[in-house]
Amino acid sequence: MTVFPLLIIAGAALALLAPATFAPLGAGITYALMIIMFGMGLTLTLPDFLLVIKRPLPVLAGVAFQFGFMPLLAFGIAWALQLPPALAAGLILVGSVPGGTSSNVVTYLARGDVALSVTMTSLSTLLSPLLTPLLALWLAGQYLPVPAGDMAWDIVRIVLIPVIGGVLLRLLLPRIVQGLQPALPWISVMGITYVVLAVVAGSSEVLASAGALLLIGVVLHNLLGYTIGYGAAMLTKAPVPTRRAVSVEVGMQNSGLAAGLAGAHFSPEAALPGAIFSVWHNISGGLLASFWGARRPKTPQPQSQPDDASATPVAT
Repeated sequence: MTVFPLLIIAGAALALLAPATFAPLGAGITYALMIIMFGMGLTLTLPDFLLVIKRPLPVLAGVAFQFGFMPLLAFGIAWALQLPPALAAGLILVGSVPGGTSSNVVTYLARGDVALSVTMTSLSTLLSPLLTPLLALWLAGQYLPVPAGDMAWDIVRIVLIPVIGGVLLRLLLPRIVQGLQPALPWISVMGITYVVLAVVAGSSEVLASAGALLLIGVVLHNLLGYTIGYGAAMLTKAPVPTRRAVSVEVGMQNSGLAAGLAGAHFSPEAALPGAIFSVWHNISGGLLASFWGARRPKTPQPQSQPDDASATPVAT
């Protein structure tokens, strides 16, 4: 878990040191995201979606906070910090995307409810072609024009089709896909490192001038997401593993997708919040996993290491 954030941080550092070298990588961001999402699909199985029926309350509550609280929180932070329009729109887009599947691994290491985390990630991903453009149009549209229709199609093309393709391939060739599982985390982290390299290199001047303010906004958004997610689950009297899963799921975003969409539909500068969030939430998630992992919850939970999506950190 500690190696992945270090690789992403190294990518951001390289982009700052030699922006002209890595800026041309921006042309391949879409393809990198498609590879990441296809890898996510390879980790999913049909039972991951059935938990919505078996335990609807925590799943739907987590997804509701994902798409209800996080976009509004991003809007409030952008307003409070008086971020420039492009950075404000980018931060709002970070709050409007589905959960990142690195949350599944953080949940496992934090002794949380992994099955719940995987299901919430899967459901929010499937809902994103509808909800993400609508939320962006409503909130980010107050800063920049939002081509909601084009954004929805991009999410279908970048997210939905690759994820469904991965799920179908796993159903058709389970043994081959199972053999690929150990490599999927590394493919995913290479993909997000590519995105961070391209975005940071393409907007290094903006990052230099507004970096501290943007970092404050990203950190607040992430940490408040963890806090509100845990508090909401606690109010429902959910067991500790469930609280941890909802907390991590609400706080961690598919920021790679946010960076890609912002760069395609807003501006290179608007992609910076997603790139910075990609670096930060992997650091904070690792720290949170270490803290909770050392504190075994009283509620019994499965002791075996999870397979499939639960064991595969797609660092988005």
